[in-house]
Amino acid sequence: MDENNGDIETAERPPQLDLYEPLIGDKERAVANGNGNTDHLAMIGAKVSPIESLDYELIENDLFRQDWRSRKRVEILQYVAVKWTFVFLVGVLTGLVAFGNNLAVENIAGLKFVHSVNLMNSDRFVLAFLVYAGANMLLVMLAAMLCVYIGPSAAGSGIPEVKAYLNGVDTPHVFSLNTLVVKILGSIGSVAGGLIVGKEGPLVHVGACIASLLGQGGSVRYGMTWKWLRYLKNDRDRRDLVTCGAAAGVAAAFRAPVGGVLFALEEVTSWWRGPLLWRAFFTTAVVAVIMRTGIVWCKHGHCGLSGEGGLIIFDISGKPDNYGLQELLPVAILGVVGGVLGSLFNQTNGKIIMWSNGWLKKKGKFAKIAQAVIVAFITSVCSFGLPWMATCRPCPMTVGIPSETKCPTYDLTRNFKSFHCPANTYNDLAGLFFNTNDDTIRNLFSKGTNGEFEFSSLVIYLVTAYSLALLTYGIAVPSGLFVPAILCGATYGRIMGMIMKQIYGTGPMDEGVYALLGAASFLGGSMRMTVSLCIIILELTNNLSLLPLIMLVLLISKTVGDGFNDAVYHLHVKIKEIPFLEAHPLPFMSHLTARDGITRTLVWFSAIERVGTILDVLRSTKHNAFPVIDDNFDGQNDECPVFCGLVLRSHLLVLLRKKQFTERRERGGLKQGGSFSSTEFAKPGSGKGVKINDIDLDIAEEEMFLDLHPVTNTSPYTVLETMSLAKAYTLFRQLGLRHLCVMPKSSSEGQPILGLLTRHDFIPNSLLNRFPSLRQLNYQKVHAFPSFSSSSQP
Repeated sequence: MDENNGDIETAERPPQLDLYEPLIGDKERAVANGNGNTDHLAMIGAKVSPIESLDYELIENDLFRQDWRSRKRVEILQYVAVKWTFVFLVGVLTGLVAFGNNLAVENIAGLKFVHSVNLMNSDRFVLAFLVYAGANMLLVMLAAMLCVYIGPSAAGSGIPEVKAYLNGVDTPHVFSLNTLVVKILGSIGSVAGGLIVGKEGPLVHVGACIASLLGQGGSVRYGMTWKWLRYLKNDRDRRDLVTCGAAAGVAAAFRAPVGGVLFALEEVTSWWRGPLLWRAFFTTAVVAVIMRTGIVWCKHGHCGLSGEGGLIIFDISGKPDNYGLQELLPVAILGVVGGVLGSLFNQTNGKIIMWSNGWLKKKGKFAKIAQAVIVAFITSVCSFGLPWMATCRPCPMTVGIPSETKCPTYDLTRNFKSFHCPANTYNDLAGLFFNTNDDTIRNLFSKGTNGEFEFSSLVIYLVTAYSLALLTYGIAVPSGLFVPAILCGATYGRIMGMIMKQIYGTGPMDEGVYALLGAASFLGGSMRMTVSLCIIILELTNNLSLLPLIMLVLLISKTVGDGFNDAVYHLHVKIKEIPFLEAHPLPFMSHLTARDGITRTLVWFSAIERVGTILDVLRSTKHNAFPVIDDNFDGQNDECPVFCGLVLRSHLLVLLRKKQFTERRERGGLKQGGSFSSTEFAKPGSGKGVKINDIDLDIAEEEMFLDLHPVTNTSPYTVLETMSLAKAYTLFRQLGLRHLCVMPKSSSEGQPILGLLTRHDFIPNSLLNRFPSLRQLNYQKVHAFPSFSSSSQP
């Protein structure tokens, strides 16, 4: 990480650097001096960007202690009220955006289908295809242009970036206003453009963006600097807001408030606490109210072609589903199939993305737009052309739709598409291809429609949808993976239902129920979630009786998938080379100590330091924290130096800008309530803090001194040098730290601190490069699909 890297020229080093030189070997010294590559670079949007870590640790220094002690009861209540108000706003805004997204997608797609069908009814099939394909390509092209030129970080689902942020990685521009706008507009274009993608993943990113922007603590540029906003100027509260935003996104996408909370807990967060659970639950409840209000509004005919808002909701609880032991075997088979197909999807999609990224990088931005348009054209050809392979079928006697007495091949009933067929007949492939993704899922999940689809039609759709999803997920448009997974899983689930019907005759379970279980198996096999997916599916279908079967199929598919490779979002984190810290350390770390993890020369400051020395260090390094040592500057005793704590780069820059120096080396303190306040030391939003280039001091000022005691964190987390690196890793990850101090076991060496451990020092690949003999101890489960190349992997 760039907390502890940078070039330190020998001639410009502060004199205290020489004290710790014997601790670092030649190889590590070369790395610390800039001769090795220690920058953590990650694929953020379309660029390779340097990234930093987030400060989740509470800073306990004199200034912040005084700030908390001076707060009155009213201010404390105000702080609590602000947090609850902001999570309420996150829920309201995310719900409104999701509902507006649904309306836009359904109405745009509806107009496209209306014009295409009208032309087909006039036997103008070529023109109908041109209108259909042209509309799809135009929508996707606009979405791709927005992503490529305005908000590159909006491409994809955004869930890997949200996971990384909540793991402690500060990925730049991921939650910016540009990213939010492009994510909303781009997801409308990609979904309405007929691509095999969903808007669920992008909604998670949208909710996180809204939360992050609200949590910036105001804006100096726009005059939003109210006093009460200062409470949110820290990474801890922003992290909580982003967690609530991610939960709100899932709740808005599936109308699953409990599932949203569990999704945030199981999939995206690396750190959780009790109060956060209540706030996330409150946020998703607000989202559920907003979505329900929108549905009621749409029922009065205010939503145009979207019907009830185009929400993914499948109520299949009409009659109880009876099942027995004979259903356990096909359910287990569905779980195995979902695990195999899901893991194969993860691996193949990762290979395709890595190959296409390398190829597109050489071709420029236009090639990314062209790739998206080509995929849109291929999808349009498949969805318009493949239904011509199907034969027209007479409508079944029971169509499964109340109040319908004849074949419903018109208006918004969606289940049966006439396409080019005569009256009272329908084209089953058109009901799958020539439809929006949400309506296709409704058709596959619908109960009471056994025999609606031909076996061959389902096979054709499965192969096509699986292939298109592989090509589509990863192009330069906002895209979610939930819908492709549901489409593929529901298709082979319905195939399993047809097979069971052939074996047992009229079985107890409907084909629509098998489709639901198939969708659960593919979701579990690709995303490797269990509890949250189970609740989401139950909230989607309103059918609690299926809980045992859904649990079984999810457990089997996840277990099978884990035997091959990692979850899809985790693989994409690796592809982007984001320094993500896993939940548990790798086994070889138990053979190393915390001292072994130190890779860089330690740079420290005296408790009262010369201003010129501070400037030289800040200019020559990129460290974001420095140990503060009381080295007995008066020279009147021979006591060993004492470790006082850590001081942050951002705090030093504030002190230098204020120029509150002393002419002699003596404790001067800070004028609290005068020229300094805790608000000035709070973390600014969007990284717009003081930079070293903003500091302008003359020679006389550089010879003065600065007292660091008031801004030194006197209680940083420390470990002994003999602690195993695995144990230090667990402490670092679970507490969400940015810096971990390594202390000597004995004071006989005269060194109060040995070094700092940062995120970079725990990355397995970095450690194994330094200790190649430990590679044989890095045993992991055997993967049937070898992992693709990634520098972040060991």
